[in-house]
Amino acid sequence: MTINSENKEMAKRPNFIHLQIEQDLEEGKNSGRIHTRFPPEPNGYLHIGHAKSICLNFGIAEKYGGKCNLRFDDTNPAKEETEYVDSIMEDVHWLGFDWGDRLYYASDYFDKLHQFAVDLIKKGKAYVDDQDADTISRQKGTPTRPGFESPCRMRPVEENLRLFEKMTAGDFPDGSHVLRAKIDMASPNMHMRDPIIYRIIKASHHRTGDKWCIYPMYDFAHGQCDYWEGITHSVCTLEFEVHRPLYDWFIDQLMDSDYRPRQIEFARLNLTYTVMSKRRLLELVKEGYVNGWDDPRMPTISGLRRRGYSPESVRNFSERIGVTKVDGMIDVSLLEYSVREHLNKIAKRVMGVLNPLKVVITNYPVGETEELEAINNPEDPLMGTRKVSFSRELYIERDDFMEDPPRKFFRLAPGREVRLRYAYFVTCTEVIKNEKGEITELHCTYDPASRGGNSPDGRKVKATIHWVSAAHAVKAEVRLYDRLFNDENPTGHKDIDFRQFLNPESLTVLKECFIEPSVRKAKPLDHFQFERLGYFNVDYDSTEENLLFNRTVPLRDSWSKFQNGK
Repeated sequence: MTINSENKEMAKRPNFIHLQIEQDLEEGKNSGRIHTRFPPEPNGYLHIGHAKSICLNFGIAEKYGGKCNLRFDDTNPAKEETEYVDSIMEDVHWLGFDWGDRLYYASDYFDKLHQFAVDLIKKGKAYVDDQDADTISRQKGTPTRPGFESPCRMRPVEENLRLFEKMTAGDFPDGSHVLRAKIDMASPNMHMRDPIIYRIIKASHHRTGDKWCIYPMYDFAHGQCDYWEGITHSVCTLEFEVHRPLYDWFIDQLMDSDYRPRQIEFARLNLTYTVMSKRRLLELVKEGYVNGWDDPRMPTISGLRRRGYSPESVRNFSERIGVTKVDGMIDVSLLEYSVREHLNKIAKRVMGVLNPLKVVITNYPVGETEELEAINNPEDPLMGTRKVSFSRELYIERDDFMEDPPRKFFRLAPGREVRLRYAYFVTCTEVIKNEKGEITELHCTYDPASRGGNSPDGRKVKATIHWVSAAHAVKAEVRLYDRLFNDENPTGHKDIDFRQFLNPESLTVLKECFIEPSVRKAKPLDHFQFERLGYFNVDYDSTEENLLFNRTVPLRDSWSKFQNGK
């Protein structure tokens, strides 16, 4: 995919969801109200796919002057934690959205859902089944073969009420009884074949404690929660398209007006070199392959935030990829492009040396220091300039010197002149080695007339390299993050565990790096471009005494042909 003005303009055009909403507005549905919701399950940290859904649902509300609720689908206490609730709220706020006073939980409706289940039993539309899970599953049939009815299906209403009351009271063990809706075991849609709507889970809930030992299934709770909250447009991913008739069936039993939420499905986000399953991400965390949910290699929103992604870049990416009705794979390079595009505008430039090689300017006065002017960001003149210290002893990148350079290597080499960024022309005169033959130091001379990196006589040099003053630079630890997986589709290989594709070089830690002293006062998550090296940010654990930087993205993509938008 190419990034150009045409693609950017296409991203701004109304998508099919917007067109359906505008049709509803034109027809006067819901009295012109637009009300969406973002309904995550608090069983893990959100990832970049959820970010797309957040941007879509809250973005629709912003676009049409409506409202968007945040509602936690907390119907399974065995997998949910308050930690996940807190992280989700932080993620939504970080992306720039707010739910106002519209924070809800499915657990807010547990009493109403329970009463609704009782009403279904009384109407003869739900029954208690005491068969084991495998038997119930077999009875449901297959997509090409209809199911057959449970022997429990014809229980009298009074017996079902008594059994459901005993389920509610905790008289039965986990898994021994379920409540099923009585719909159609021959339906071509397997979700309509007497689905389970309540199951026994004797676990403490993060909000309701031990009040309940039965919990509603997602398919039973979801549609009713939307209905009770007055949601006009229930925007969800394509896998829920086949669930829509079931949601409609439940609301048909419940509704007392013509109103009902309109469900619209879109394709979920799939990224190359990325795992997008919360279950698999949890495995990586629990098994120690990463350092927690906010590890900067993770596709979680908290991981992207710690790595240095900006909320603007994630929102721009979500708008750029748009929404479709067809599943596909998005190149992760497009996400990284969006990050570079935004950071290029806002990140302060500094010079940092990650793999230092000492340089002594032999004809520069001993003990002297001068201040040179450097540009903070050429994309934003309002960011101004800063002073950088220059002295006799410097550090340059080891890769910027070769003793025996190949033909197309234009950086520093014996007898060769290069420009030091913002400083002077220097020429390498001597290479110092240790007893092992390793290069430990370079001696150079400088041209005093070339201050500011300008040639006094019109001569040209073919390379400009960055540097830091050894006497003034601050020491830092820098973590170079790469893609967590080295396969384009790590979960797409039959019979091969996705862990087999973990990239062993996804993290490189450099302990002896030297950065301009202007970064010493930087705060966690502050963005910088280390000139010629990439975009970096200050880690949460960084202190003034122990500076820690994460590489957000390199200056250019080195993995694919998606380079410079070409």
